[in-house]
Amino acid sequence: QVQLVESGGGLVQAGGSLRLSCAASGFTFSNYGMGWFRQAPGKERAFVATINWKGSISDTADSIKGRFTIYRDNTKGTLSLQMNTLKPEDTAVYYCARTYGGWIGTQIVDYDYWGQGTQVTVSS
Repeated sequence: QVQLVESGGGLVQAGGSLRLSCAASGFTFSNYGMGWFRQAPGKERAFVATINWKGSISDTADSIKGRFTIYRDNTKGTLSLQMNTLKPEDTAVYYCARTYGGWIGTQIVDYDYWGQGTQVTVSS
């Protein structure tokens, strides 16, 4: 069955960096677009970044442009999110998700499978 397992979250000071990883299994990873979303306490789940099946097209939310980078390794079946210059407002649970097809997606409805999430906490 499809499984998406996130890792790499933790506690970091403002201005620091973290790299999140998502290990995919149970499907042909290179056939699907992927994405990252986040959900802060008391808020709705929000789009962070997305990448197409080949890794040639990506998109990121305005709030994280220039700070976060999404990338993938189709040979290893992994999706990553490099997060730099972290801010307290980046504190959230971060989720990895798979799109219905090979393309990017910025809406929750574009995705059919989700991981359990990994907590990122940025202290001021």
